[in-house]
Amino acid sequence: MRLILNVLWVLLGGLFLALGWWLAGVLCFITIVGIPWGRACFVLGNFALWPFGREAVSRRDLYGRHDIGTGSLGAIGNVLWCIFAGIWLALGHLCAAVGLIVTIIGIPFGLQHLKLAGLALAPIGKTIITRP
Repeated sequence: MRLILNVLWVLLGGLFLALGWWLAGVLCFITIVGIPWGRACFVLGNFALWPFGREAVSRRDLYGRHDIGTGSLGAIGNVLWCIFAGIWLALGHLCAAVGLIVTIIGIPFGLQHLKLAGLALAPIGKTIITRP
């Protein structure tokens, strides 16, 4: 079932939003200072391409310890990210979610977009895991 949902996801627009994440990642890497944000963009771009059966969790919760992205520097990074790029990616996911939730069949896809919109606002300190 996950495979079918993921293939439909890619065909119905998931590829375009993943490309948006990857473009944001490339722009971040060009600035050198934005490399931590660029890395997060590529991780979340892969998640945006194939979301069913996977979820984003905090690295602090997963590993039981703090790192540079889960502490105060990560919080500052998320605020900067939200101001400069996160809001635009979140709006793209939000618009797609509304368009899909209006249709009954699109509800599971719309819910995935809502999860991605939340991640777009604060991606630093998150990692993607596969659900069993």
